[in-house]
Amino acid sequence: MVEIGILDLQGDVKEHQNMVITTLNKVGVTGNTHRIKTIDDMKNCDGLIISGGESSTIGKLLLNTDLYDMIKNFKKPILGTCAGMVLLSKSTGEEQPLLGLINMNIERNGFGRQKMSFEADINIYDKIYHGIFIRAPYAKNIDENVEILSKYNDKIIAVKQNNCIATAFHPELVDDILIHEIFIKEVIKCVE
Repeated sequence: MVEIGILDLQGDVKEHQNMVITTLNKVGVTGNTHRIKTIDDMKNCDGLIISGGESSTIGKLLLNTDLYDMIKNFKKPILGTCAGMVLLSKSTGEEQPLLGLINMNIERNGFGRQKMSFEADINIYDKIYHGIFIRAPYAKNIDENVEILSKYNDKIIAVKQNNCIATAFHPELVDDILIHEIFIKEVIKCVE
């Protein structure tokens, strides 16, 4: 039994919940999802998802709810998508609260503003994956211990370091469970 928390401060929380349940069913693992708004909500979580939204706002909300330190010291798998990728980084070149759990810098809105949002087929672990990019960031200046999972136009859009995974795109908005499956497998490793 795995317990997956989804940070419920902004973003596609319900979509992530649905994708986690679908993924758990497809891989044959029992589990639950929980919306995380307070420290108490996180106490029994085996993994955490930080979804999209506006990263500087989410960062401030993390500080205001005292979740910042708990997440920074979580030590369990985390999946960060879009703004979640930004929050997992070490630096954006701007003043904002960051968790610094993946050794990378981020270019916020790296592919342009809202009007420049797009969809594209990308390659992850030799599989074609349809990515939805909305004001998407990209990673740069990554450390050698950060695994690049995918690039688009030579820009790093998905990474993994230890048990933290970050994507510039929104895996909760497509029917493909690949990203959530990678995350769930990390969670299973930690609970076994």
